[in-house]
Amino acid sequence: MADGSTPIEFTQVEAKSLFLDPRRGYELTEEKLQVRYDPLTHRTGHFARFGTIKPQRLPIESYSNPEVKGFCPFCFELRYKATPEFPESILPDGRLSKGEALLIPNLHPYDVYSAVTIMTMEHVVTLEKLSEKILLDSFSIGVAFLKRIKAIEPSLPFHLMDWNYMPPSGGGLVHPHQQYFATEFPGNQVTEEIKCSKEFYEEHGVSYWKELVRIEQHIDERYIGSIDSSHWLTSFVSLGVLGEIICIFPEVYSIDDFNEAHIYELVSGLRKIFSYYVDRDIFSFNASLFFGQENQDFFSAHFRIIPRTFLNTRDSASDLCFYQALHQEPVCVVLPEVLCKEVRTYFTGSAK
Repeated sequence: MADGSTPIEFTQVEAKSLFLDPRRGYELTEEKLQVRYDPLTHRTGHFARFGTIKPQRLPIESYSNPEVKGFCPFCFELRYKATPEFPESILPDGRLSKGEALLIPNLHPYDVYSAVTIMTMEHVVTLEKLSEKILLDSFSIGVAFLKRIKAIEPSLPFHLMDWNYMPPSGGGLVHPHQQYFATEFPGNQVTEEIKCSKEFYEEHGVSYWKELVRIEQHIDERYIGSIDSSHWLTSFVSLGVLGEIICIFPEVYSIDDFNEAHIYELVSGLRKIFSYYVDRDIFSFNASLFFGQENQDFFSAHFRIIPRTFLNTRDSASDLCFYQALHQEPVCVVLPEVLCKEVRTYFTGSAK
């Protein structure tokens, strides 16, 4: 296959909206917008209102104040008293720990095997303070848990990590934590991606994810960079209103393929993204890490991260609206190509 030839299609429709703008004396004004088709699932996403939504900064430090903080079972003085343990048949010691990180059962589980990793001793930890060690330890025990569950319950084919960070993300606690699942039901997004990845492989004889990395490197508009075997890019259709960054591990398919080297690559890239977020006053995000089932080579493991914010802090207006919640239609105010240029400098070391 020639470098520029690919079965992946990047389709977008350009449109414009006309109105009389009172800010310009009711002059006829044109606003451009795009609708893009996801190259894998062919679902659409809207790009509009470019630059109109800015991250809204919260007084994060105030969450440490006792009157604001309230009861937190994840804090050091309570983590061994107020959190549950796994049965011995699942984890012999009831919990897993490494450094500051402690993995426990979710007291309000989403699935049969539902774990929470408390990442830090401190209650409020800003992005700047999420150190390499904190991240490595947290991911390491989470992955170890998923591998343990796969060994004792191989009938559950899918393994996931999900992360809500700070209030706009929908997290129930400010205290940094991640969630890990072994499940038969990985969610509609992953289910559709797996289905479409298999169909793509059967039709074209090549993995969609490997081909996506190759062609995005060639196009060089959304490809951010690589860290050893991991590849970082902005999504052609962004699931977040302020853009989406995805990390693909082309040769990793199931949780058993994911090792400490991959965790280091993920953490290294993630800390570069955090630096970009800090410089842009982004302080909240949602992130997920997806693994497919074993004995397949068409669905590669990948990590997604999207910023979250309030439209304004006066009303605590969420960046999630009817489009995303009811139409299941992504809306983004940042073009992936622009986001890529901005983030790429943090991978090349040229960020100011």
